[in-house]
Amino acid sequence: QVQLVESGGGLVQAGGSLRLSCAASGRSTSSYTMAWFRQAPGKEREFVAAITWSGGSTYYADSVKGRFTISRDNAKNTVYLQMNSLKPEDTAVYYCAADSATWRVVVTTSGPYDYWGQGTQVTVSS
Repeated sequence: QVQLVESGGGLVQAGGSLRLSCAASGRSTSSYTMAWFRQAPGKEREFVAAITWSGGSTYYADSVKGRFTISRDNAKNTVYLQMNSLKPEDTAVYYCAADSATWRVVVTTSGPYDYWGQGTQVTVSS
């Protein structure tokens, strides 16, 4: 089993930055696709960003492209989400997720991801 723990959320003004971390334990996730999703109040969970096991390929939702950067450090079993130029519409609970099916191409829907963190709140004030 894999446990994922997010950290780094908080309250920030519009235009500011935050860096989220997702630390994995229980098993190495170095061969897994890792992703970030978010869920705002009253809305469905949505894809934010994903990164392949090697870090060689990254994928972003159009709404965050150019502002957010996903990265990983497999030696530390940790994934990061650097969020710059934050907007009030980025306010949500951010979740880290892992897809243990190493044969699968990266997907941007939540279903295939079999491990999830508890989430960290990001609030952007205007």
